[in-house]
Amino acid sequence: MKMERLIGILSILLQREKVTAPELAEQFEVSRRTIQRDIESLCRAGIPISTVQGAGGGISIMEGYRVDRTVLTDPEMQAILAGLRSLDSVSGTRRYAQLMEKLSAGTGGLVPGGAHMLIDLSSWYKTSLPPKIELIQGAIEQHRTIHFIYYSPKGESVRTVEPYYLVFHWSTWYVWGWCRMRKDFRLFKLNRMTEFTTGEPFAPRSAPLPDLEPERVFPVKYQVTVLFDPTCRWRLVEEYGADRFTVEPDGKLCFTGGFPDADSVLSWILTFGDKAELLEPEELREQLRKLTETLARRYRKGDSHGLS
Repeated sequence: MKMERLIGILSILLQREKVTAPELAEQFEVSRRTIQRDIESLCRAGIPISTVQGAGGGISIMEGYRVDRTVLTDPEMQAILAGLRSLDSVSGTRRYAQLMEKLSAGTGGLVPGGAHMLIDLSSWYKTSLPPKIELIQGAIEQHRTIHFIYYSPKGESVRTVEPYYLVFHWSTWYVWGWCRMRKDFRLFKLNRMTEFTTGEPFAPRSAPLPDLEPERVFPVKYQVTVLFDPTCRWRLVEEYGADRFTVEPDGKLCFTGGFPDADSVLSWILTFGDKAELLEPEELREQLRKLTETLARRYRKGDSHGLS
């Protein structure tokens, strides 16, 4: 992709005094004409690049930018490598690692070995997510709409979205874009999208960055208080942290937290079986009582199968 190649060329120029167009063409597996167009693009972006023809000539960054050659230290390049490798964990390829090998040309043994940070962004949905991510990346670069059926607690709907950013947050992949149905920017979870296709070109808007604060994406409707058996400590620590509950005199754990809807509260409580008691709010405590009575009747011996 052109942007990745431009970043690669710029990094090489920051690390080396001079490089020739044939060298860059061979390294990035493109034509010399493509490299020339890339250099023109970097110049238009404000990078002062000098080209000298003939023997001893080559491409270099002008003298005033010499100080910037130390911008990327070895540890910083290793951090970039970890990030690029993490993207490979999603796509199942070595595309980004190969880009990093090109980025680090001339820096010695920076890429092989020495890495002490491993990031795996893949998930249980290794077969369904990568194709969506690839299609969305292409749609963003080509300014094409995406069409899909979206499933949410409010039901399912057909959406047409102008995509601007792929977002990895809360261990989940999202796409941020302009929803033509809602006439506003929205965040869509990739795992809830089916029958995904790309559509017609669109004129890019001025797109704000998504506000990923939990209170913004999942506004709190219910503040709950739950009493847990001490054996549940590990789950509370893992899911919410050690500062979200207190230890009662009898050893039980008193948890307080906010949830966006009743279903989120009830389904979460039920995963703890008989080791959790919802204390507040009374409204949800009553809903949970009715739900457990319904479940008790359903699983009582002798009752017929089927949902009612």
